[in-house]
Amino acid sequence: MTASIISGKELAQEKRRQLAEEVKGLKEQGITPGLTIILVGDNPASLSYIKGKQKASEEIGVAFKLEHFSEKMTEEELLNVIETYNEDDSCHGILVQLPLPEHISEKAVIEKISPEKDVDGFHPLNVGQMMVGQDTFLPCTPAGIVEMIKSAGIEISGKHVVVVGRSNIVGKPAGILLLNEHATVTYCHSRTPNLKEMTRQADILIAAVGKANFITGDHLKEGAAVIDVGVNRLDTGKLCGDVVFEDAMNKASHITPVPGGVGPMTITMLAHNVVKSAKKSAVNQPSK
Repeated sequence: MTASIISGKELAQEKRRQLAEEVKGLKEQGITPGLTIILVGDNPASLSYIKGKQKASEEIGVAFKLEHFSEKMTEEELLNVIETYNEDDSCHGILVQLPLPEHISEKAVIEKISPEKDVDGFHPLNVGQMMVGQDTFLPCTPAGIVEMIKSAGIEISGKHVVVVGRSNIVGKPAGILLLNEHATVTYCHSRTPNLKEMTRQADILIAAVGKANFITGDHLKEGAAVIDVGVNRLDTGKLCGDVVFEDAMNKASHITPVPGGVGPMTITMLAHNVVKSAKKSAVNQPSK
């Protein structure tokens, strides 16, 4: 068996074409979707991620703005900046790039962003709505994962999904979204005994542990679909996922590559959320 590759890059390009058409329609109504990213400090990885978000925004016609502050910025100052954009009608999405300096509370910052502009899908109100299957802003990586699985024609309903990793950003919400699609979901993490016994039961395996080449062929059930969320840099400088790609190619039915898999879809789902927010504002606009 040779696995089919689910190209996040190709799917992202198709979705961005669709979003560009939607943005064109909004602009004809006098609305330009706007995304503001707030960065505190000079984390090189954060700067790299922001470049990708800027490129995607510009590609589909979203107005992009970066607010870049010194890492000496106080929590109160940051909360005040967020409040300014909460009240700015030209801004439809606010994203505070994580991680933040240690003296700033991530919780306070996430909760300060208006749920109507929380395009990361991290605000507790949006998380709660996701939990109960209501329409809301979905966290970008988990939403991208579901899109990729569906794009490959993989059945989710009734299948056993095993999620390795329980972060609030990827692992937990990915499991919830797939549960909402009628999968049976098992979460595994660093304290799960007999991990291989669990992962070998997976029809769909989501690897989100952040450890290079952690999932080997021994972890996989023959014919499983494997979604590799990990992006790890080896000593050689080469990027790799959490899954040993060659092992999965020989055993899985489907596999996402790293790079070119989940990453492009994450950024695209962020753009999707910004456009969704702009559409809502268009509906709520008072008629002239």
